[in-house]
Amino acid sequence: MKNLILVFSLTLLSVSLAFSKTAATAKADLANCKGEHVGTATLKETAQGVSVALEVANLPPGVHGFHLHAVGKCEAPDFKSAGGHFNPEGKQHGMENPEGHHAGDLQNLTVNAQGKAKVKVVVTGVTLGEGANSLFHPEGTAIVIHASPDDMKSDPAGNAGARIACGVITK
Repeated sequence: MKNLILVFSLTLLSVSLAFSKTAATAKADLANCKGEHVGTATLKETAQGVSVALEVANLPPGVHGFHLHAVGKCEAPDFKSAGGHFNPEGKQHGMENPEGHHAGDLQNLTVNAQGKAKVKVVVTGVTLGEGANSLFHPEGTAIVIHASPDDMKSDPAGNAGARIACGVITK
């Protein structure tokens, strides 16, 4: 009976510890090329990948490319400091690429007539933890919104045009 109680107690302890672990989270505050705050992204580690919830305002209406970039720097006015798309596996650009796509390639973002957009995507192939696919690698990463839509196939960046908003991903 004592062994059964001990096993039951240890099982409850391990279940309790599993539930007490919190998922890794991160965020990015996005600014436009004038340095004005235009939105926030909240990132959370999930079993499927990293969930990115983005909410923006005061952007030009229309469809815009939206990516994770390989360097955690957002120097205005052009945000080229953010480097290329996050691509730890050395793949080609484009969600429609049959050979696989950059880990940082995301769906396009549609901004409404009032300049607002809200989207939630799950990014597979990246993590907020350790390893080569971590968004917290030594150079850091950034979220970038482009002026034009991503064509989902042209290498290296989908002809998405100028970078109009950027935010460094932080813990």
